[in-house]
Amino acid sequence: MHEIQTVGVETELGRFFAAARLRASDYGDHYVALWDCLERASTGGKRVRPALVLAAFSGLGGTDLTLATPVAVSFELLHTAFVIHDDVIDRDLARRGVANIAGTFAERAHAHGAEDQADAWAATAAILAGDLALSEAHRALALLPVELELRGRLLDLLDRAVFVSAAGELADVTNTASKHPLSVDRVVSTLEQKTAVYSFEAPLQAGAVLAGASAEAIDALGAFGRLIGVAFQLTDDILGVFGDPAVTGKSVLTDLREGKQTALIAHAGTTPAWTGIAPFIGKADLTEAEAEAVRASIRDCGALQSATELAADHADRAARALDTPAIPAALRALLTTLAGTAVNRSR
Repeated sequence: MHEIQTVGVETELGRFFAAARLRASDYGDHYVALWDCLERASTGGKRVRPALVLAAFSGLGGTDLTLATPVAVSFELLHTAFVIHDDVIDRDLARRGVANIAGTFAERAHAHGAEDQADAWAATAAILAGDLALSEAHRALALLPVELELRGRLLDLLDRAVFVSAAGELADVTNTASKHPLSVDRVVSTLEQKTAVYSFEAPLQAGAVLAGASAEAIDALGAFGRLIGVAFQLTDDILGVFGDPAVTGKSVLTDLREGKQTALIAHAGTTPAWTGIAPFIGKADLTEAEAEAVRASIRDCGALQSATELAADHADRAARALDTPAIPAALRALLTTLAGTAVNRSR
């Protein structure tokens, strides 16, 4: 989605953080440091969600980027908030090999002689930073200079994204308590809730609503977003076990150690190989050698092929959801390309 111009988004985010840092200076060095961390957390991403907002807006006839840019910023800040809170939930102190907000404030606690409070500093800073990003995501839409009814529709999309994603995040954590693998349908449902709605469905529909698109176009983009979001996350879960950490920036042990319920595990659970795999799923001290044996079993029992095919099927169905005159050809071509790259990637 890099061909979609997000320069305005970068400019708007820069302005927001500069103003916030200035305000924060009235409240001490730690608060300024928190905003510095929050700005860093919001940079370096692929800007997929703003790009989707702008692609749908422009692709469906929208022209006023002074309206579309704050909406794009809103969904990027929503993503930032969720990433930060996700790290808290996972108790991670780094992201892609670099200290995240929690990690930075744990280090800050040590530097200020508060070693015994490092965990509290880390969690507090990350939770507050996520809250601040989430608050600004709502504020960006609440101040949009459009008619009340339109603003309400955009806020409803953001509200649904938060509401459904929270359900998905909770399910993702509580599902690990299951003594048996979940069904593939249950896994897919959780992925749709946790990722697809806020990352793909809502940004596309927000851009379409802002452009004044037809109900048919908005519905088609919603269907595409849900399906491509699942395809994207299925691929993410495969990379979480079979990826190259040097490329993905993520460990290939974490998901196995946590007993994360993925499509890989769901399929493996239906095969005779499960009895050999089960003792290692959720094993907190799983070794690399044990993980390699689990990967071999997952591959041999057909679970890897099944999950890969499931991701490809969702990407194909996503592309077919755009097959309507309500979606202009240029937008359809752009999003169809996205459907392909969602599953054919190494990170």
